[in-house]
Amino acid sequence: MQTTELSKMRISQCLVSAAFFFMLSLTPYDSYAEDIDLAEYFAVNAEEITIDIVNEDWNRILETYIQESDGINLFGYSKVTDEDRVSLNRYIAYLASLDVFSLTAAQQFSFWTNLYNSLTILVILDEYPVKSIRDISSGFLQRGPWKKKLVTVDGIKLSLDDIEHEILRPVFNDNRVHYAVNCASIGCPNLQKTAFTHETLDEMLDKAASEYINHPRGVTVNQDRLTVSSIFKWYVEDFGSDQQGVIDHVLLHANDELATSIRAFSRISSYVYDWDLNEYQ
Repeated sequence: MQTTELSKMRISQCLVSAAFFFMLSLTPYDSYAEDIDLAEYFAVNAEEITIDIVNEDWNRILETYIQESDGINLFGYSKVTDEDRVSLNRYIAYLASLDVFSLTAAQQFSFWTNLYNSLTILVILDEYPVKSIRDISSGFLQRGPWKKKLVTVDGIKLSLDDIEHEILRPVFNDNRVHYAVNCASIGCPNLQKTAFTHETLDEMLDKAASEYINHPRGVTVNQDRLTVSSIFKWYVEDFGSDQQGVIDHVLLHANDELATSIRAFSRISSYVYDWDLNEYQ
């Protein structure tokens, strides 16, 4: 055999061996995570509470850095101390270490929501200063951080989009999720001042929905125009699939005065959303 052919054979063998050992180094989930039906995988839950989730770090951060202004909860990203950044990372690592399948459905809803919101704060802090979360990229030609894999739960790498659209929305089928997850923007429903828990979940979801719908960034009636948040356009399928469904939904949470004004409309005039960062200085 000629020297050139022998060299090519050895190079080929080395490449095959390298590829083999690379595949061995991957965890089973890492090798095919994109093919997993996350909704089906994470739909399993416990019937009884066996684990108490500790939200102490997250509650302290929320209490320390949220300030309300004209009905909007703003976050003091520029004021977060190094110590509290450590606490935030510790909290996220703690959540990721939990056996999510040992949680009840209400615990899981709270778990995923708290994980999403704490990850969003961390993403902003890692890139701060930014004017908008959309200034942070997930990758080439991907505006916003939502598709970037940020955390590993039960061996599966997850993005913010995975948590919201592949787990929370399909598993729990509760449109109030849109008032619970926060995208660090003025136009978004409020980042709540306390962690979600199974004991407070339903009450907090209703409160969050009411806060948003009764605030101008959620719903505004101005003479002959009904303007609502773009959330109701982006996710119209979660609110009855059409404009009438959205109107019926907001009426469930609107105060008496707003509800009276809304009932005069059979269609939505326009949609608005403010992507500016939800911060105070």
